[in-house]
Order: sequence, then C-alpha cells, then structure tokens
Amino acid sequence: MPSQHARLSKSSLKQLREDVLDANLELVRRGLVLYTFGNASGIDREKGLVVIKPSGVPYNKMKPEHLVVSDLSGRIVEGKLRPSSDLPTHLVLYKAFSDIGGVVHTHSEYATAWAQARREIPCFGTTHADYFHGPVPVTDSMPEDEIAGEYEKNTGDAIIRRFRNGVAASTPGVLVANHGPFTWGPDVKTAAHNAAVLESIARMAFFTITINAEASAIGKPLHDRHYLRKHGSQAYYGQTKEHK
Repeated sequence: MPSQHARLSKSSLKQLREDVLDANLELVRRGLVLYTFGNASGIDREKGLVVIKPSGVPYNKMKPEHLVVSDLSGRIVEGKLRPSSDLPTHLVLYKAFSDIGGVVHTHSEYATAWAQARREIPCFGTTHADYFHGPVPVTDSMPEDEIAGEYEKNTGDAIIRRFRNGVAASTPGVLVANHGPFTWGPDVKTAAHNAAVLESIARMAFFTITINAEASAIGKPLHDRHYLRKHGSQAYYGQTKEHK
C-alpha cells in the first residue's frame, strides 16, 4: 500500500497536470495560438518536476495524461509523447528564477510583431502600467552559433541575459527578438493570464503609434500609481483574500 506521502505526491502532480492543461486551453480560448503553436508549463518546486504540453498535439485532443513530466535536467519521468520542443527554454527559466511557477510561450500576433521588429513596448498608458512596471523588454538577437547549437536552451539564455539582475515580479514577460513572447508568473494560470494581457498591451501600443507616431511613454508618477495600487506593499486594488 502506498504511503500517505506517495498518495499526496500523486495527488499534487495530478492537480498540476490539470492546471497546465487548463492554461494551455486558455491560450486557445483567448485566441493566442493557432493550430498546435505555443505551450504552457508548470513546475512542482518541491519535487523538481515540470509538466508541459506535448509537441504537435492539437489542443482539442489533449487530456491531462497526454502532458509530459520532466525533471529539471530534461529527463522525461512520465509520459509517452514528446514534450514541447521549447521545454529547454522553460527549464532554463525555472532554474534561473526560483520565484516563477509557470511559463507560457505563444506566437500571438501583436506581441510577435513587436518581437519581430525587435522593439520593446513602451508603456503608453495605465493598462500597461497595471502589469509591467516599465516597458515590455526585448532580447538581443541570437548569434549564429547559438542558433546552430542548442537553440531552445540558448533562447532561454538570451532571456536570462536580458534580465541580468533577475526576473522581478514587476516584469512578467519578455519579447524574444524575431521569435515571440514568453510570460511567467507564480503559477501557470497567472502565466497564461499574463500572456493574454501582454497581447492586449501589444495591440493597444500598435494602435497608439499608428494614430500618433510621436506618442510618448506615460509619466512616472501615473505609471507608479497604477502599478503599485495593484502590486505594491500598500496595494488596494481588488478584494482581500477573505472576501474573494
């Protein structure tokens, strides 16, 4: 008979599988992916295990048991299908930044357009300021040797280089130059939420500079006010935990 610890271990991994599946399906619900594009993953920090979408499997056919479980070295410990080809990128991020519990990658149109233009997204207004305490950053272009080598791992390294001082909660996503957006959060549900928000920010920023090519970034006082009222130590947006 399995021990109570083993039963709890299986139970928590089952919940993570369900959460990761729902986050992947949320990308479809929000119109952030086409066909089999994109992927979401979540990590169980206690066990050092990552659950991620399988490669090339249509979203409408995915079930929790189709998801692939990997350790942080990339060794598959559960699952018969190949994991997403972006697994090495996710693993780099999990190993580098201990405060993230979920990672999402999409090729959503507007965010990807900014990534292809190799331009960070300025904070033009308060919607952006509610989520990013600064512009949405973009990585440097990857050199040829990194593209020819361990490409997916090196994509993660390019993100790491962009955040030399660590990923702060105040920057829940990045644009990988010529590729597309990656977002993260304390759990995979939040990472998917941030992917949808980033796409909306990218779309509004595009329209802003289309309407006024000389538009400038929001001033620091208004930017700080909107970000900190949701995320600061004295945040007052939303309800307290007991009233949620």
